[in-house]
Amino acid sequence: MNKENILELITKSSIEVMNKAKHIKINYDKLEEFIKNNKIEAKMWGTSNIYNFMDRDTETIIHFLLVFQAIDFCFWGNPKWSIKNEEETIDGSRALMYLIIKNIDIFTDFKKLEELTYEEFKKMFTSNTEIPLLKERYEILHDIAKVINTKMQGSFYKFIKDIHSDIELFHLIIEYFPSFKDERIYNNKPVYFYKLACLLVSDIMHARNIIEGNNFDYSHLPGCTDYKIPQIIRAFGITKYSDELESIINKKEEIPFNSEYEIEIRSSAIVVINYIIKKTGLSGMAINDFLWVSSGKIKNMLPYHLTKTTTY
Repeated sequence: MNKENILELITKSSIEVMNKAKHIKINYDKLEEFIKNNKIEAKMWGTSNIYNFMDRDTETIIHFLLVFQAIDFCFWGNPKWSIKNEEETIDGSRALMYLIIKNIDIFTDFKKLEELTYEEFKKMFTSNTEIPLLKERYEILHDIAKVINTKMQGSFYKFIKDIHSDIELFHLIIEYFPSFKDERIYNNKPVYFYKLACLLVSDIMHARNIIEGNNFDYSHLPGCTDYKIPQIIRAFGITKYSDELESIINKKEEIPFNSEYEIEIRSSAIVVINYIIKKTGLSGMAINDFLWVSSGKIKNMLPYHLTKTTTY
């Protein structure tokens, strides 16, 4: 399989899923209405410079993005993991970002990160409750640090600094860091998502474009599918779930990893984003970010699906 085909297969495999989907249908009239009624544009989330993370040197920023996206998954639980910063109680990705930045000297120095013990890591991430999949997060970061120290001379940024293509960077990430693998099996065929890898590539190239002013090509990225994007398009009526699936999600019952439910939920989001790409000519990541922002317009948001996974 060549490099370009890996990214192309993300959309292709999701289209194949939705052509045979049993539990979800896409309402293209609603989708056309959404496109017509919204001026779809978005900036990279990092341009808002949350917690001033973009004020650091380029190498630190890129290392932060790698570490953050590698473990930016699965925050739901009862109670939901949260932390208190100087101003408020925060949870999810924002809380994760805060803690990594708070300990930035450890998380962006891969020698220190490889030497970090599980107990030290656990202490950082335990607050009102233990963050879900704590051991898995630790092992992922430990393995990433080991790869960078042994194969990249301690610097991920220096190893990739001459890469300007999203295809090339995406291929490198999934080759060197197996934790970014995000595939499923549907009707005995592979389905490709690679949410965290796509998001990391987009983040790195947007950040470097802002800092370095170079031209980076991220036009091949298809958008991402996690918990939030399927939740948003369902709330807008763009997707319609079967009564059975709708009941499971609304009751907040867990959906198994690699189940038909999970794969169709995620595939529907990829197909919707691809449709908007073709209609507008915008990049998948811009559409992805716009959908996130659009969630603020939705009153009484429906629940998102619950699947325990390290891939989103």
